Parts: sequence; C-alpha cells; structure tokens
Amino acid sequence: MKHNKFVFLAFTILLVSALLISSCTAAEPVVEEAAEEAVVEEAAEEAVHCSDPADFELDPRIAEHVANGDKLVIPVSYHDVSNEFAPFIKAGVDQAAEEFGVDTVLVGPVSADAEAQINELEALVEKGVDGLAISSASTDALAPFINRILDMGIPVVTFNSPNPSADDLAYFGQDMVLAGYTAGKELAERMGGKGNVLITTLDAGAQWSIDRQTGAKNAFAEYPDINVQAVINCGTEPQEIYDNIENAMLTYPDTDGVMSTDCCTHSPVGMYLQRNDMVGEVMIIGFDLIPDVLQLVKEGVEEATFDAAPARQSYESVKQLINFLNGEVICDFDTGLQVVDINNVDDFMNQ
Repeated sequence: MKHNKFVFLAFTILLVSALLISSCTAAEPVVEEAAEEAVVEEAAEEAVHCSDPADFELDPRIAEHVANGDKLVIPVSYHDVSNEFAPFIKAGVDQAAEEFGVDTVLVGPVSADAEAQINELEALVEKGVDGLAISSASTDALAPFINRILDMGIPVVTFNSPNPSADDLAYFGQDMVLAGYTAGKELAERMGGKGNVLITTLDAGAQWSIDRQTGAKNAFAEYPDINVQAVINCGTEPQEIYDNIENAMLTYPDTDGVMSTDCCTHSPVGMYLQRNDMVGEVMIIGFDLIPDVLQLVKEGVEEATFDAAPARQSYESVKQLINFLNGEVICDFDTGLQVVDINNVDDFMNQ
C-alpha cells in the first residue's frame, strides 16, 4: 500500500480520560457499568487508529484540485439506500455539503447489493472523485475495492459498517460489538436475567450484524438462565421482514425477549405483538430512532432503542476527508450509544 497507518498513544490517553469523565456527567446517556468498564479497558489496550496525509501518496489530480481550491467531489456510499435508516445518513451528507461547500451526495444500492455498490463506485471513480466514504454492503467484496482505490491515491474512509479487511484511513460509527453487548445487557436486565431470546437482523452475514450479534451473545452468556433460541435473518423488504418475524414467533412461542441488531426488524415485532394481543408478554430492544420505533417505545410496546447518531457518522466522514486532503491527521471516531426509553422518548420524538 502507498499509505501507512500509525497510532497516537497520547490520543488514547485522552480518549480514556474522556470516557471516565463522561460516566460522571448527567447529560450523557446511562450505560451499564460493565459496558463502561469494557470501553475503558479496550481503549487502554488498543490505541486509536489514525492516518497521516504525509504517509499517503495522493493522486496528483486530487492534489491539484486541493491546491487550486476547487470544489471537492466526495460521494458517500451507503450499503442500502432503501432502508429506513438511510434518510438519517442523508441528513448528515446534506449538512456537510452545505457547511463545507463540497459536492457530496448520498449514493448506494437499493438493498444490500455489494456488486451494485461496487459498480456504482467504479463509475464514480472513473468520472472523478477526490475522496470516498463507504459503508460496505459486504466486507469481503468491498475490501479489495477499497484497497485498490487507496492504491490509486484516492482517500477512502468507512462509516456505519466497519470493514476490518480494508485499509481505510479512518472509521466513523459505533463500536458494533460493544453496541450489541450493551443492548443485550439491557434486555437481559429488563428480563430479570432469565427467559428465551430471539436475535433479529436484516442481514445475518453483514459485518455490522455479525459484530452486534457477537456482542449480544457475549452479554447473554453472562446470564445462565437466558437462552438464545435463534438468530432470525429477516431480509430487507418490509413484507419479507414481517413474514419472517411472524414465522419466528410461531416457531418459538415461548419467546420472552427479542433483541434486534438494526433499525428495521424490531418495529415489525412490535406490530406482531399488537396484532396478536401480546403486548407486555415479550420485551423488545433494538437500535435507531425510526419514527415507528419511537412511537412503539412511547406506547410501551418496546422497552428501548439505542441511538447510533447516523447523521453524525456521514457528516464526520465528509468533514474528516476534507481535513485529510488539507493535510490534517484523521482518526477513528466512535459516535457512541444513547438509550431511549419511556423516560426520555418524548425528547427525541419532538426533534
């Protein structure tokens, strides 16, 4: 590769300090002590991944654009622009375009189609880009593409869905394993540490889903009386998702709790409970602030959902690519977790 990644130990110390301070701040989201300790321990053990422009051989064409003050072209590719999470990603892209005066738009396949995503990105690169932000539909498929683009001297960062096989300059999003662990812990505690659980997901093979599943299973393993019955791969089409949820609930009638790994499989569980007069019999925890989800939380159908700050993920991706092109070191940025339940849901519904 033409770029070398390096580490700032001082930055790590600052990160650990910030995490310790945040645990004492009332305005910060309430996170389980075990999860907080895990973050601090992990931060202490692993230094933050940063990239220095001095170690990257930038495409001369892009360097000329930057030197001339030309309007930079930075597409943001999300792995499925048709899902309910995509508008939040787009909001961050639109904010960055307006704030920084760059040509940045949200692109991506309809459904998590890696081949379609790569084909679109290839066409954009051929047309001319100054940087790329990518949330991978498939880590295995996108990693070689990302690495090849980096070798061409085009800066690439990832966001939302980590790609551990890629040599991206930085990642902007949640620690997915920790997110899954925290959500699983939240559900287990609310269930009193016992009962039968289903894990639902849009795409069981996607890296973000694998990581959240791993974290959730690690959390459930701490409770001997929690039984993970199955991981339900629901697909991405709304009717398909509901049908798979319905089949799962009929197959596992003794389910006491459902943990969704994503934005879009937990509200169908809530709908199923409402239609079958089962509200209160099954607890639900999931991710993201989709309007339907917030309404179900407000109505007491779902226990809680976790905010992933999607607009921040895409906004930071564009911002930090601009910084990198202008000679600044950039580092991974964890957008964190915030639990939303009956106690604070109104604050988010009014936003």
